[in-house]
Amino acid sequence: MEIRVNGHIDKAIRLLKRVAEKEGLFRELKKRRFYEKPSVKKRRKQREAQKRRVKNARVRRQYR
Repeated sequence: MEIRVNGHIDKAIRLLKRVAEKEGLFRELKKRRFYEKPSVKKRRKQREAQKRRVKNARVRRQYR
């Protein structure tokens, strides 16, 4: 990730925040803030996968 500053530091900071949010950096930092037991991690990943499956099925039904 590279952000160039052309004199407007505030603009560069806003751009940096936007790029970091898009890449999921803040979400990753929040997730890694505390240790997550392997069993909890497995359940969370299964829940996330289920959410993706439901969302994809809903989108596919909408475009038929």
